[in-house]
Amino acid sequence: MKVEVRYHSRGGNTKRLAEAVAKALKVTARTVEEPVEGKADVVFLCASVYAGSPDKAVMTYVKQNARDIGRLVVLSTSASGKSTHAKLKAAAEDMGVTVSEAYFHCPGAFLMLHKNRPNAEDCQRAADFAKAQLK
Repeated sequence: MKVEVRYHSRGGNTKRLAEAVAKALKVTARTVEEPVEGKADVVFLCASVYAGSPDKAVMTYVKQNARDIGRLVVLSTSASGKSTHAKLKAAAEDMGVTVSEAYFHCPGAFLMLHKNRPNAEDCQRAADFAKAQLK
């Protein structure tokens, strides 16, 4: 099974999750600027929430790689407590991408909110979540 991990992170919160997931799955976390390398059975997409939505770079990644994504699994961080899953799922499915119903979300530090998040426990939960999605 070919698995890839991609992320978009402005402040480093989501990158931390992506790296924890990639380490657990024994793959390399790459930014959404790097296309899928051939057909991937599962792509774990780590996408931060900005103003209530996924970043434009994330949507561009999905659009440009839709035919090479077997199944998309979403992980996200945000200061607001809201996940990108619903918006990302709807948009990706409109592009013909299968998106997992299961998703992972945790707080991300922003200014004075959620200091030191995601923390080691958040990263471990994200890694465990990802491994469970491959069973």
